[in-house]
Amino acid sequence: MARKQRNEIDWTDDEEEIIWVSKSEIKRDAEQLKKLGESLIGLNAVNLAKMPLQENIREAIELAQRLRLEARRRQIQYIGKLLRSVDPEPIQEALDKVENRHNQQQALLHKLELVRDQLVAQGDEALSALIEEYPTLDRQHLRQLIRAAQKEKQANKPPKNYREIFQYLKSMIVEQ
Repeated sequence: MARKQRNEIDWTDDEEEIIWVSKSEIKRDAEQLKKLGESLIGLNAVNLAKMPLQENIREAIELAQRLRLEARRRQIQYIGKLLRSVDPEPIQEALDKVENRHNQQQALLHKLELVRDQLVAQGDEALSALIEEYPTLDRQHLRQLIRAAQKEKQANKPPKNYREIFQYLKSMIVEQ
């Protein structure tokens, strides 16, 4: 058996393979975590409580919400540094859920505006279709509001009843 020389390296070891990460990639990841931290700072207390955060990160975010200008920027840097030590995926998923809920609510409100426009334009036809979809709505009250809104539109008066239709639909459909 041949003897190994002192400076000869044994490359047959089954050690873990080292993955090289470029400096630019590290910076991009750090920047993403800073942006995640900024998004978290923009949340209100109720939504922040829904986030799966460690206590030190939560405290840093609450502090950053009170700070302004340069102090806030430094605190965002610190939050990004804290986020490097945890898995950001669950936090990002929870943030997406909170933001998506807002987007869904906005879409529903836009849909209600379209329904209101159809009610004023088409009258009883659109009202019948709406009552079929939402049987808890008060047909008589809605019919009165629609007629008043149509009269307002013809007389070029302020759209008081037009807005009231939206508020009624919002209270009966969205809040249920």
